[in-house]
Amino acid sequence: MAEKIKYALGIDLGGTSTKFGIVSNLGVILSKTSIPSNAELGPDEVISQIKKGIKQILAQKKAKIKGIGIGAPGVINNEKGTVEYPPNFPGWGRIKLGKIIQKEFGIKTLIENDANAAAIGEYIFGAGKKYNSFVMITLGTGVGGGIIFNNKIYRGEFGAAGELGHISINYKGPKCKCGSVGCIEAYIGINYLKQQVIKELQDNPGSKILELVNNEVDLITPRIIQEAMEKGDEFAKSVVENMGIQLGSVLTSVSNLLDISTFIIGGGVSGFGKPLINKIQKTIVERVFIPTKKRVKVLPAKLKNDAGIKGASALVFYKS
Repeated sequence: MAEKIKYALGIDLGGTSTKFGIVSNLGVILSKTSIPSNAELGPDEVISQIKKGIKQILAQKKAKIKGIGIGAPGVINNEKGTVEYPPNFPGWGRIKLGKIIQKEFGIKTLIENDANAAAIGEYIFGAGKKYNSFVMITLGTGVGGGIIFNNKIYRGEFGAAGELGHISINYKGPKCKCGSVGCIEAYIGINYLKQQVIKELQDNPGSKILELVNNEVDLITPRIIQEAMEKGDEFAKSVVENMGIQLGSVLTSVSNLLDISTFIIGGGVSGFGKPLINKIQKTIVERVFIPTKKRVKVLPAKLKNDAGIKGASALVFYKS
């Protein structure tokens, strides 16, 4: 008997833009849209924009919505539906975003940390469908994480579990914006990575990275580094390999701590592809407990650019 098709509205709340999509329980997007978050104008304006986006997308597609899922940055209290002190959202304290949206539209609304939502999305629709336990890592401006453990998202005592970006790999390392030092995010978060690459290019003046940006180093992006690597640039290759070693070292500790051996890599920086994935896996295998070595799997995420929308919608279909 064919599975009955159900629909959810997934909302990916970001500091720059908020994305909306109507998604089926089979992971198919019926329609999607995006509007500015206007985060710099404070929480009332952001909430107004969310309501505006919901009205727009519901008007586009007359599908019966089972629920609304919102993936948001910051610490999330699922039971209370609150978003607490999200980064890059000035003026926010504890906002009962879930209750506000549910009251406005009369539709059950679920809210989750954006990295946790990405992990649930991969578990329901993507690379994690075959696994009972895995760790999801999202690589972008920051380094986020979500933990699926025995078929359930692990939120921790106060809902802040999975902050893999703030595991330190060097107690004398660079200062991280979280206040600690040597965090993996302070090495491979986009802005930190760019700063390090610019510094090291002084010793690598022949790199194709400089050629691709016409020596305007402010134009360097992960995509430029990837393109240089694909053109055979040894320095670009070393940047990606070093990222793999650093992240692999963190995930080795995570594996030893949690006895989880499957890792899913997503986010914009994961576009470095096989060279990054292979180096992460090689590093973990070299360092992890001997009985775990043969079980280690490092997989690319499958949801790609729609990870935020699909992950948020998956909250409606996921049984926690």
